[in-house]
Amino acid sequence: MTIKSDHRALYLQVIDRMKQDIASGVYKEKEKLPSEFELSKSLGVSRATLREALRLLEEDNVIVRRHGVGTFVNSKPVFSSGIEELTSVSDMIRQAGMEPGVVYLSTSESICSEEDVNRFHCNPDDTVISIERVRTANGEPVVYCIDKVPSVYMPEGFLGRKESSIFSALEESGDIRISYAVTFIDPTGYHEEASPILECDPETALLVLKQHHYDENDRLVLYSKNYFRADKFSFHVVRKRL
Repeated sequence: MTIKSDHRALYLQVIDRMKQDIASGVYKEKEKLPSEFELSKSLGVSRATLREALRLLEEDNVIVRRHGVGTFVNSKPVFSSGIEELTSVSDMIRQAGMEPGVVYLSTSESICSEEDVNRFHCNPDDTVISIERVRTANGEPVVYCIDKVPSVYMPEGFLGRKESSIFSALEESGDIRISYAVTFIDPTGYHEEASPILECDPETALLVLKQHHYDENDRLVLYSKNYFRADKFSFHVVRKRL
């Protein structure tokens, strides 16, 4: 069925129609869309108009175009959160009505690398604890987490604990309280280590959050590198005019 003309630019009408068709289930998540020729014919618009609409839909992450394969409907993120506050992954999963879980891959202690010394301003003969985990939602892997913290900040016997919140462990002594974090977000495609762990399809993108957690004395006490499945998570920031 062709779109009904109104006062707006034609490509905007195409965008609205495509979004309506996706929302109503005409085109389902991860489903391949008809060819440009078929779409332009069914909508009654030129291929140039359709291409402009598809370009903007791709920028808005509604669709994804794979060279030589076709155009597909993107999965709608299940979890969405602002990053202005330090909200845990578990809380995000619970807010979506799902059950959070964790799979511990490894916990180890090692001598600080040169990168650790520069990052934490520790001595070369100090040690750091590294924790690798997979966070799950209803049993499905959604986040691969790598955390590093200087051993001196963690309670005695931490390595022997089966399950423990890193935040709680850091604050156990009463000398440390995480106050804020500086976060860097990088999109990435297939990752040879994280993607298989998260059981991602080759075309599933990831969002990498690198977080530097500081205490009330502005000491960096925890470094986290988390790989989020981009088809499951989206993040937003509220920006205020000064």
